[in-house]
Amino acid sequence: MCLIVFAWQPESPTVLRLAANRDEFYARPSAALCQWPDAPGVFAGRDLQAGGTWLGVTAQGRFAALTNIREPLQKAGPRSRGALTADYLLGQDSAPAYLDRIMRDAKEHAGFNLLVGDRHQLWHFNSQEGLPRQLRSGIYGMSNASLDTPWPKLLRARNALSDRVEREDEALLELLSDSHLPADHQLPDTGVGLATERLLSSIFITTATYGTRASTVLNLGRDGHWNITERSFGPQGALLGEVTLRG
Repeated sequence: MCLIVFAWQPESPTVLRLAANRDEFYARPSAALCQWPDAPGVFAGRDLQAGGTWLGVTAQGRFAALTNIREPLQKAGPRSRGALTADYLLGQDSAPAYLDRIMRDAKEHAGFNLLVGDRHQLWHFNSQEGLPRQLRSGIYGMSNASLDTPWPKLLRARNALSDRVEREDEALLELLSDSHLPADHQLPDTGVGLATERLLSSIFITTATYGTRASTVLNLGRDGHWNITERSFGPQGALLGEVTLRG
């Protein structure tokens, strides 16, 4: 998952509105959003190579989402980052208890941002910063640096969410399809070279080999009800399917 914007509003009927794009190589095998056959009550897409997920929700309204940290020279950890989200969804620990546990083992994974919570609380953890943070009401964005790092696509997506936070899910899916490219002088320098910075700079990425594989909107109500919609894409942004689930 490479871009997540979300509104956390614990006093509103909908406590969470989240819109996220997962960017990945098309060759990496993945399953679309579904109830996991081996874990009834967990609803998520699945990385079929390592077994984890980038974003999911449970029947009880626990949710988790993940982005990688872009570090060209970092080594792969012994454990997949997708296990971080899956383990939270499969477990019963509260968000702070779970983050306290993984904080001690964060180096087993390459760099990551992790968002975990339920209808009562929302927490963020960045593996480079090392300290969990409970989030207050607000509109946030998370890409491949830290929370609210002002990359152009994050600012654009967060502003779009702010304008559409009361609108229907289709408006959020529309913001996730934005392929606008910022000017070169606005791009971050993350060590991958200008051509790659350009390729990765839009909200929705399309190439023949790498791009946005899934766009997801998640809504969580204060009463515990939730709904999640995922659109799946193939090379050059071809639409492969759409799934909506409710609980």
